[in-house]
Amino acid sequence: MVPDGKAASLREKPKRFVYVPYAQRQELDSMTFYVRSGAEADALLGRVTGIVRQVDPTLPATQLRSMRAQIAESLFAERLVAALSATFGLLATVLAALGLYGVMAYAVSLRTREIGIRMALGARRTTVLAMVLGDVAVLVGIGVLLGLPGGYGLGRIVQSQLFGLKALDLTTFAVATATLLLTAFVAGYLPARRATRVDPMVALRYE
Repeated sequence: MVPDGKAASLREKPKRFVYVPYAQRQELDSMTFYVRSGAEADALLGRVTGIVRQVDPTLPATQLRSMRAQIAESLFAERLVAALSATFGLLATVLAALGLYGVMAYAVSLRTREIGIRMALGARRTTVLAMVLGDVAVLVGIGVLLGLPGGYGLGRIVQSQLFGLKALDLTTFAVATATLLLTAFVAGYLPARRATRVDPMVALRYE
């Protein structure tokens, strides 16, 4: 009795296996041997080839590889997709940060006269900073509310293509949200800090 296992792909569901002696099979086109050893894989492959030739010089010994190499080959597509997804995700984060910085810088420039009037009337720098960062918080909040359901939906699609990936991973969602919040704060802090340094007299003459 043996447990269910996988044969062709890591993504397939476990199947029932029946093992029989190879001599009972009417047709035998190939066989797979597993060798357990404490030696290095490169040195072991040559020794295995020599042993096969001693048993029967006509037997071809092909596709010799270590278990680590076999696993790496099986996960090549998944790792490639994961690497591409991480790269595009990082690129999207950088573009979002640049876009948010541009929008906030432009918004602050439009409110330069308003900020100057507020500071001329006694508004503190912390108040102006909180006002600008509040606008950033509203934009990020809207983005998070729209992005979380979209991320879950895309996760359901990608879940069937990657091994061991869950559509609803709270840790991943929390890290992604925190990263976006930090990126938005950094992108909005620079124009907000610039707004707090506006000279009220210059701002009042600003058009």
